Amino acid sequence: MGVTDEQKQRHRRLTAWQRSGKVLARASADHTLAERLTALAADAGTVHDLGGWTDVYGDGVVAEVERRTADLLGMEAAAFFPTGTMAQQIALRCWAGRTGDRTVALHPLSHPEVHERGALTSVSGLRTVHPTRAPRQPTADEIRDFPEQFGTLMVELPLRDAGFVLPTWEELEAVVAAARERDAVVHMDGARLWECASHFGRGLPEIAALADSVYVSFYKSLDGLSGAVLAGPESLVEEARTWRHRYGGQVFQQYPAALSALLGLERELPRLPSYVAQAKVVAAALAEGFAHSPVPWSRVHPEPPHTHQFQVWLPYAAEALDEASVRQAEETGVTLFRRWSAAPAGPPGLSFTEVTVAAPGLGWTADDVREAVADFVARLA
Repeated sequence: MGVTDEQKQRHRRLTAWQRSGKVLARASADHTLAERLTALAADAGTVHDLGGWTDVYGDGVVAEVERRTADLLGMEAAAFFPTGTMAQQIALRCWAGRTGDRTVALHPLSHPEVHERGALTSVSGLRTVHPTRAPRQPTADEIRDFPEQFGTLMVELPLRDAGFVLPTWEELEAVVAAARERDAVVHMDGARLWECASHFGRGLPEIAALADSVYVSFYKSLDGLSGAVLAGPESLVEEARTWRHRYGGQVFQQYPAALSALLGLERELPRLPSYVAQAKVVAAALAEGFAHSPVPWSRVHPEPPHTHQFQVWLPYAAEALDEASVRQAEETGVTLFRRWSAAPAGPPGLSFTEVTVAAPGLGWTADDVREAVADFVARLA
């Protein structure tokens, strides 16, 4: 098979991003195989004894990730999964068996509903209901007054497809209390839970303690290769291990992913509060830059950001915005934006992008951002 146009465009984007000297964040997938392998080999010995044997079906370094994550979250036990999709499906399936109710209440913009091709229903036999369709977290009243029965409430923190939005701590406590009033268990989709602590002003154990089980990811915010952990009561985690085997998740060896997870916990996790703080600076400068540009309309959402990720909306086709973004990276060595997507609803010609601020973005000043916005807007013409 020949190289498709999309493959050519992807190669163009990756090359431009990699060669950019100034970026807000670098995704793990932006690197070559040689770069990732070299970095892992050079750094892994700082977090684990490389003289030990490789893992076999979940022991060794994989078990160390489980222990470390359970301790960080203040949970009894944890199980490592190759994907968060699998971890979360199994968690919800286990809770359905324990509650006797296969109905899960969750947001229609949550990951299982948008990005998993209906797996909760088609694979796990669960039924989903939506206490709200508003592009925000559900309220306690919406949970308490929802007319249908459900056995599990799944809360995604932050709600990525609504703009990485979070409730206040008091709102979250009230939502959990409302679910408890209905005798429902609470599962926390914490794929990006690591960066929520700054917004809530609480430590990870206190946040996780609100839920009966929590799933966390290692590649979304911690720069890991892949992998996720399901944490909760010992009995639930043991049951989840059984279902993990049935789902095909009992992987023979996972040491590269496990080592990168340990590196993320050691290096990236302590830095996340600084990324969140810098994201507020970047978001404000973006809003100001667009406000003083010829662009007829723009929106930074939420403003200020709740985590180190947020959305930017502009009234242009995604293809035009993608081209301006990659040209800016190619011609100036500055990557301000990455991929753009057409709005899922509303009039045509409206697009959004997700902005992530990580270690490379800490060096940006507000003036840097505003200058980059002006250069980007000029390329839209």
